[in-house]
Amino acid sequence: MHALHESVSALMRTVAADVVLPRFRNLAAGDVSEKTPGDPVTIADRESEVRLHAGLAALLPDARIVGEEATAADATLLDRIDEGAVWIIDPIDGTFNFAAGRPPFAIMVALLRDGAREAGWILDPLSGRMCHAARGLGAWIDGDRVSARGSGGARLVAGISTLFMPPARGAEIEARAAGRIDLAPIPRCAGEQYPRIVLGENDLAMFERTLPWDHAAGALFVEESGGTVRRLDGTAYHVGDGRTGLMAAASPRIWDEAAAILL
Repeated sequence: MHALHESVSALMRTVAADVVLPRFRNLAAGDVSEKTPGDPVTIADRESEVRLHAGLAALLPDARIVGEEATAADATLLDRIDEGAVWIIDPIDGTFNFAAGRPPFAIMVALLRDGAREAGWILDPLSGRMCHAARGLGAWIDGDRVSARGSGGARLVAGISTLFMPPARGAEIEARAAGRIDLAPIPRCAGEQYPRIVLGENDLAMFERTLPWDHAAGALFVEESGGTVRRLDGTAYHVGDGRTGLMAAASPRIWDEAAAILL
């Protein structure tokens, strides 16, 4: 696993340097479009995915590859995602930020084996921070083993993304949090929100939409650092289950405490 980690990390850093960073704050008008209303994609997203796809295919020739942009063109790529070895690519997580010329944004890669999250990588191209996790082996930031820690405040600090929630449900969750949980501004980048839990900046995060490329790597990173990631009904998170709603917390105790308030 160590050799694979080094190879994937090197690939991601190369793509960040060669493709992503040169386009940051340097996009022409025609370099940005919308896949669906409010869901932008840039030339850097597409070029990043092509480069990552080629590099990952060379590392594990027998693995299937499911990239965000390829899936936007062919949704059948998600079929049988729980079978065999599968690479999951988010070429730029936080495209809304990237297209607007502001951080944060990330590059994320995950490896599944028969549906189980085997390994995950989250690179912040601007700072160079690499978060990595391997199932059953732990979590690291830039090579240093990390353990999730709560914020330590009098109240829990939560990043709750209501972007894709039905408005009534989002309003209900925010009302339940009032006076009991402090709501932090969301970064609009799962590749930033998951590390914030491990680093003690936030105690928990809640998401409605849980597309594989947005959550496979980050959820494993939180879990392998000692945190907990579950569906909102308390059941386990599986990448290929097609469900919505997910909450990640820095510990099982924090997850339960937040659930009792919010859910």
